[in-house]
Amino acid sequence: MKNNDFTSGAILPKLLKFMIPVLFSMFLQALYGAVDLLIVGQFASTADVAAVSTGSQIITTLTNLIVSFSMGITVTVAQRIGQKRPQEASFTIGTGIVIFSIMGIILTLISLVGAPFLTQIMQAPPEAFSLTVGYIRICGGGFLIIAAYNLLGSIFRGLGDSKTPLIAVGIACVFNILGDLLFVAVFHLGALGTALATVMAQMLSVIISFFMIRKTKLPFEFSKEAIKLKKTFAAVIIRIGTPVAIQDFLVGISFLVLLSIVNQLGVTASAGVGVAQKVCTFIMLVPLSFMQSMTAFVAQNYGAGLFHRAQQALKTSIGISFFFGVVMFLITYFRGNLLAAIFSQDAETIIASWEYLKAYAVDCLFTCFLFCFMGYFNGIEKTKFVMLQGLCGAFLIRIPVAFLMRNLGNNSLFLIGMSIPCSTILQIAMCFVAYFYFTKNTKNIQENFNK
Repeated sequence: MKNNDFTSGAILPKLLKFMIPVLFSMFLQALYGAVDLLIVGQFASTADVAAVSTGSQIITTLTNLIVSFSMGITVTVAQRIGQKRPQEASFTIGTGIVIFSIMGIILTLISLVGAPFLTQIMQAPPEAFSLTVGYIRICGGGFLIIAAYNLLGSIFRGLGDSKTPLIAVGIACVFNILGDLLFVAVFHLGALGTALATVMAQMLSVIISFFMIRKTKLPFEFSKEAIKLKKTFAAVIIRIGTPVAIQDFLVGISFLVLLSIVNQLGVTASAGVGVAQKVCTFIMLVPLSFMQSMTAFVAQNYGAGLFHRAQQALKTSIGISFFFGVVMFLITYFRGNLLAAIFSQDAETIIASWEYLKAYAVDCLFTCFLFCFMGYFNGIEKTKFVMLQGLCGAFLIRIPVAFLMRNLGNNSLFLIGMSIPCSTILQIAMCFVAYFYFTKNTKNIQENFNK
């Protein structure tokens, strides 16, 4: 645990040591969906590509409820470690297991029963409707597995360990690629084959993570008796995780609305935006990895009362992230067609994807600030503000601007996509105001803490 203690030592080396495995884990996680679309684009039809695009966006939106709610586990565990109260981290984990099991069952039922309704809401192209329904049902049937995977990952990150999840995801990613090749390239199952491969790979990842955590020397005793719904710890998890979950879910809804607007333009536009979104998962990896890393890093220091150290970590992460943001902007804006060509051989799909990617390229210049701020605010338990800024960006800017550009922009995917950086600018402005406000209050807390 000394190696995973973020409350002492030079900030940059410790932050990078934690962040780099998170970055590679997220890269491999992104590779999951990217390989699905890549292999479908090479060995299946445009309808299959559109089905994976729409279906994966729906599954991702539902999955984000679990991912963001797991933030409550990460923050609570990290803070208890920073406060030198490790046994309370054990009770937090036990309570989290119960909560995540319930969430997994509910989301499974929603996916299995509501797949046609969700597909209809998304206005999936007629050629891809039944394929999208099948994709959602197969992936959604594995939500208990998804819940277990994210719970285990949140536990490791809260303990300051980002390497163990990397190993588990890496092995599972290899099996996902093999499964895609088998089900799509050999058995020609198209979109349904990618869904089967994804669920099986995630199951393997959970099994590997379970055995690894059993062999890990934890800073506390954990037994079956700890797996209970304890009100005190459930209240903390829910208080921290719920605003983040609501924010991520509703922001995800805003992106679904964006995709439904694009779906009205036809199967080529739908497939093109689907390809662009897969490319986006890679170009946004650095700021996203800093967001996750900042949450654990800041939470430990906040729990230990080292508020100035948490603020210094924020400034450091923004500087590094901005450098990569500029690089990603240049590559994506001027060579986005080459990135899109990795996932599709269809010339029209590539052109549509590049047009949309130019908007994401602009967003790269701003997300380096936004995601680092979000990780910082999550770490100091200001998750209600994280929810507020996310909802303001999504529903005051992103959706209205997308509709406006759809009607006035001559169906330009670039103009529709520009609704994304427009919303990010508003969110950053809100984050700067909130940062100075919370920093002023933190000084008073620090004085009381020192007393």
